[in-house]
Amino acid sequence: MSTPVVPLALGHHFADALPELALPWQAADVPDPQLLALNEPLAGELGLDPDWLRTPEGLGLLTGTVVPEGATPVAQAYAGHQFGGYSPRLGDGRALLLGELTDRDGQVRDLHLKGSGRTPFSRGGDGYAAVGPMLREHVISEAMHALGIPTTRSLGVVASGRAVHRETVLPGAVLARVASSHLRVGSFQYARATDDLDLLRRLADHAIARHHPGAAHAEQPHLALFEAVMAAQAELVARWMLVGFVHGVMNTDNVTISGETIDYGPCAFVDAFDPATVFSSIDTGGRYAFGNQPVVAEWNLARFAEALLPLLAEEQDDAVAIATASLGRFRTLYSAAWSRGMREKLGLPDGLADDVVAGLAGDLVELMRDNHVDHTGFFRALGRAARGDVEAARGLVLDLAAYDAWAARWLALAPDADAMDRVNPVYVPRNHLVEEALAAATGGDLGPFDRLLDAVREPYVPRPGLEAYADPAPESFAGYQTFCGT
Repeated sequence: MSTPVVPLALGHHFADALPELALPWQAADVPDPQLLALNEPLAGELGLDPDWLRTPEGLGLLTGTVVPEGATPVAQAYAGHQFGGYSPRLGDGRALLLGELTDRDGQVRDLHLKGSGRTPFSRGGDGYAAVGPMLREHVISEAMHALGIPTTRSLGVVASGRAVHRETVLPGAVLARVASSHLRVGSFQYARATDDLDLLRRLADHAIARHHPGAAHAEQPHLALFEAVMAAQAELVARWMLVGFVHGVMNTDNVTISGETIDYGPCAFVDAFDPATVFSSIDTGGRYAFGNQPVVAEWNLARFAEALLPLLAEEQDDAVAIATASLGRFRTLYSAAWSRGMREKLGLPDGLADDVVAGLAGDLVELMRDNHVDHTGFFRALGRAARGDVEAARGLVLDLAAYDAWAARWLALAPDADAMDRVNPVYVPRNHLVEEALAAATGGDLGPFDRLLDAVREPYVPRPGLEAYADPAPESFAGYQTFCGT
């Protein structure tokens, strides 16, 4: 591997602390690297010069073919439940952790690759990625960041010049991803399956130090770790639900210990509100349907608790009792986070009784479901209704009597329209626009992609000329499906 001077240092603390979970490896060569997308704001946060990232050496960093001297790229080992079935050995089959860097705020971040070639975890796959799925992750993760939702982020996408064979032959690409870390529930499942208690303890202590340092001072640090992860996941999934985000592949290897959204494979945003919405082509049973996400999150956390049992008590029955009691708080945590978010989305005043908020929000969900209203557009229209534009939201429903009855209760509480506009976006990555942008980019035209990215990076302020980015999908777009891209 070439080792020219690279103007940053990459640590290898994960590889040093947990060598059992880190297999030294290197990225495949990139025949003809061409920059497709560069996240300049994120580069600035990381102290990286965007101009340098555009150089051959910079593109080498973004594809893993050039790394700083002393760096130790590794493929990470983890297990996971995929659609409910346990796989004891998953791992980075087309990805590499290049190392850790410290951003300008002093926070440690992972620099990680997707589509960088085969590893020993590839399980028959080619290890590569196509342009479309990598650009999908770039634009949707940036939209999530702009919406204030914890997420991994794409630093850049580089076309590889390599043909990738899927259903058809597609242009290949590598994505450079930045995350607080890539520790996941599947990491703990892998460690637990080894029956190496020391490894499990070191992993838990590493997670505490990296993400939840307050747990170190608790009477039971590893129980405190579980509870911190549970709280982070409850908040995260509530935020997904509040913006209509459907992850699509909530396997335990995609549940981060940090509480960040990870893996934007078959994800999408709901248009017409329906809790039964499923986009992923492989989710034939609807396990990860929009409305199922909180329940699945709880199930995934139960798997995390199982992995931690040996650290919670010496006797398994005692450990199970401790974990069960703790997990029992998830629904309360999730409901509180969702209700808090709905209070903000509806512009309700502080001090309003929780049961009033719950009743109003619950009835609204039923109204939206029964009338199949556009999720994003309807909440934004409610802001106009709060300003006196009676027909703004009313005109989006069929059952006018039901809406009028609900709106009378809501308007009587004097909702704050300005506050609503600060949390209800005008622009999200509309599925039909994402598909148009990715199809054009795959064909060599990045214009639609760049315009979509510009819109979703400032989601709350309407801008002239971007009206099409706020419109729901045309009726001809019904039956939309997404694919994992592997």
